[in-house]
Amino acid sequence: YICSTCFGLILLILAQGRTKHGICGASRGEPYGMRVDNSGMGASFNDHVYDIVKQIPAGCVVTYGQVAALAGKPRNARAVGYALHANPEPGVIPCHRVVFRDGSLAPGFAFGGPDRQRALLRSEGVTFVEPCERGNAGAPGLRVDLSRCQWHA
Repeated sequence: YICSTCFGLILLILAQGRTKHGICGASRGEPYGMRVDNSGMGASFNDHVYDIVKQIPAGCVVTYGQVAALAGKPRNARAVGYALHANPEPGVIPCHRVVFRDGSLAPGFAFGGPDRQRALLRSEGVTFVEPCERGNAGAPGLRVDLSRCQWHA
């Protein structure tokens, strides 16, 4: 049995190529130990994710799945989450503009939790709707109104 976190890490490692410091580089201060060495292979998946997220205009959001598809890996939405959790430039790469497929926020938003993510989005004019009756995919509470705020790149 492999937990979903480990499975996601394995998928990310396989999708990106070999790791520079092995699977767990956390003891070296690396987020999730996922620094990827793609020497001679072009930009890494994380770099593609960061470039895409930098393009999202203020007042708009995209889903993890959209970012994965735009990065050329449509089934790697979870890997997008890992990349954004390790955001090397929080003030430059607006990871708060990436949400779950139903508009719910990230329960583990790395830079202050879902309340901080909601506040950042509201300050940009993003509107919210009531939670799903069957429960949100992400954090409980209000969801982004994707019909009004979703960016279609």
